[in-house]
Amino acid sequence: MAKIRARDAVFCLRPFCVVFAHPVSHTKSSARWLARHHADPYVREARAQGLPSRSAFKLEEIQQHDRILRPGMTVVDLGAAPGGWSQVAATHVVPNGRVFALDILPMPKATEGPFRGVECIQGDFREPSVSEQLLTKLGGRCVDLLLSDMAPNLCGIPAVDQPRSMQLAELADEFAQQVLNRGASLLVKVFQGEGCDAFLGQLKHHFGTVTVRKPKSSRPESREVYLLAKRFLL
Repeated sequence: MAKIRARDAVFCLRPFCVVFAHPVSHTKSSARWLARHHADPYVREARAQGLPSRSAFKLEEIQQHDRILRPGMTVVDLGAAPGGWSQVAATHVVPNGRVFALDILPMPKATEGPFRGVECIQGDFREPSVSEQLLTKLGGRCVDLLLSDMAPNLCGIPAVDQPRSMQLAELADEFAQQVLNRGASLLVKVFQGEGCDAFLGQLKHHFGTVTVRKPKSSRPESREVYLLAKRFLL
């Protein structure tokens, strides 16, 4: 059984093999993707600003539109590595607020540059020991905003990729119900497709409003969107 890291997935998968009939074409396709990636203006801007990834711009766009981050808030970022969202969150909520970044992969220390104020917990957030670490750090305080930009490793097979991505979103929602303060918010990435509408309806059962956001910095060809659920009811 191959264990997938939290950023990509948080469940175990049976090993499988994909055989490409034309490996040369696959290599050319990968080269084209890399060329587009390096030419991406958001990738270039992220490098210029010293950001760990272009995804930081997605959260900043949503922040400008919805003002979900405010000084003094307590924020949890699931599957946080390499840290772009945590970094953005910290700029809006510290010094009086707190940002907790959870991921199986290591993150920069809270004292390092732009990550100052981000408290990192390395581990799978589904594991009791990791949840206990977070609860201990929270010190009885509930969370005002839960962020999840988690996505699976896409293999290109929709029947495999879509269920993986929806499971990650559902795990984020389950975790939100355990830690959110009444009236708090959840921002979670999903991929449009089977299960997406049902998940949106599920969120409406325990949040006052749910809206769909597609930041300009999200690649137009990508099926990713963000569901912003506000006013947690439970």
